[in-house]
Amino acid sequence: QVQLVESGGGLVQPGGSLRLSCAASGNIFSINAMGWYRQAPGKQRDLVAIITAGGSTNYADSVKGRFTISRDNAKNTIYLQMNSLKPEDTAVYYCKAGITSTRFEYDYWGQGTQVTVSS
Repeated sequence: QVQLVESGGGLVQPGGSLRLSCAASGNIFSINAMGWYRQAPGKQRDLVAIITAGGSTNYADSVKGRFTISRDNAKNTIYLQMNSLKPEDTAVYYCKAGITSTRFEYDYWGQGTQVTVSS
């Protein structure tokens, strides 16, 4: 009854930019922290950036200064602005959110969106 839908992935050249979006919908009472994770082939899924309900942010060291996470609470949506992309940023990017529908908070994941950085 809760869905997270990501969009905005694609193929970009090194040094280029992409903007990812993740929209939450369904039976939502409140949303706590939301974040972006990524998983490259053969590797574990790692945190990229996270933003709290109040707007505090945290980033992986590898993306600091290049990526910016933001949030529109009215739209239940987060964004990831990715600049100065590198080939090592290539991965499937997943959105995660802590959502309360009725009583308890659960973590929900999106289906993922592919980001490929290549010339």
